[in-house]
Amino acid sequence: MFDSSSSIVVGLETGTSKVCAVVGEQDAEGTLRILGLGQARSRGVRKGEIVDATAASEDIRAAIAEAEQMADVEIRNVYLGVTGAHLRGFNNRGRHSIVSADRVIQPEDVQDVVKNAKAINLPADHHVVHVVRQHFLVDGHVGIVNPVGMLGAQMEVEVHVVHGITNRLQNAIRAVKGLQLEVEDIVFNGIASSLAVLTTQEKELGSLVIDVGAGVTEYVVYVNGIIKHTGALAVGGDHVTNDLAYGLKLSMGRAEQLKIDQGAALVEEAVKGRSVPLTNDLGLPERSVNLEHLRRIMSLRLEEIFEIIATEVEKTGLLDYLRAGVLLCGGGARIPEVQRLAARVFGLPVSAGRTQSISGLVSTLDQPEFATAIGLVKFGSFQQDRRRGRNSLGARLKSTLTQIFQRG
Repeated sequence: MFDSSSSIVVGLETGTSKVCAVVGEQDAEGTLRILGLGQARSRGVRKGEIVDATAASEDIRAAIAEAEQMADVEIRNVYLGVTGAHLRGFNNRGRHSIVSADRVIQPEDVQDVVKNAKAINLPADHHVVHVVRQHFLVDGHVGIVNPVGMLGAQMEVEVHVVHGITNRLQNAIRAVKGLQLEVEDIVFNGIASSLAVLTTQEKELGSLVIDVGAGVTEYVVYVNGIIKHTGALAVGGDHVTNDLAYGLKLSMGRAEQLKIDQGAALVEEAVKGRSVPLTNDLGLPERSVNLEHLRRIMSLRLEEIFEIIATEVEKTGLLDYLRAGVLLCGGGARIPEVQRLAARVFGLPVSAGRTQSISGLVSTLDQPEFATAIGLVKFGSFQQDRRRGRNSLGARLKSTLTQIFQRG
């Protein structure tokens, strides 16, 4: 076993159905390779948030141990994914006047304008998870990527801010820290998934990434290469299962198995009038379930999820800019016909999200339910690149967690 060096990056997702730890390694050329994966069935998480700290800690420990064994590393630090309906995203603008005599914009001016954009009037119990730079403006000139060295009197920056309730973010952090692991940073799951599945070209063309998980569905919109909108719904695959259990008068376990074995997002003509026999514990026929009814229940719930997202994105005026269409990931992306249903709702091309620019464990990388954990590793590798470039960044990366604990 070799030591956990700076080139090792670990992503940890504490999801509603599974806890997943992914170990990656970045080589000298910057290529990211997945070394190991650990999973455990999640028992202490509901709708993406911890409800049983003891069970969640045990599941995290199991996933970490499996990932360590597969990758042959000792895990000490993780990039932790966070989600939940309390997380919100919005766009904000910061302003800063250039006061130097020569009016040349310095790096310190950039820091000041970003700081002003972060000075957001949020409720006292909320914490900023991300401030994503979109672009700068100098004296009203838009679309500037790097203003340092330019002349100007007034500089502005547009940012996308993701924030959530401090105590609810703390719960996941405390579960990890209780295992003697350090949390390098927290990352909104939706952003992590988008990093895993989008190419640079898809970000530039305009894309909507939807991660349909068991308890939460996250979505992120990129236009012109930058994040323009994010959101999270506390609805996912478990709600489809619950609808089936209620509508078909089945146990949750039986409904989940039927969803996997016989489910689909659309009702085809071929299934009308067909039924599926159910057997008891002895394998004997018990009763039958109408297949059309089963799929209609699934279709209605999934359609509702997509329609809510479409309505939210339409409000922002961004729907017409999604030239690369919609990419689906998460466990829900496995449901047969789900791409066709989404295409019908959004009126856009829809495809399955595939992990990009990563090597190793190819069979794992092709599974849509691992997009978030792999994206967390990718996020961590970006942060390592920045840290190597600016040694002082390490302290700033951890400031998020310091602030959360100070405010707790």
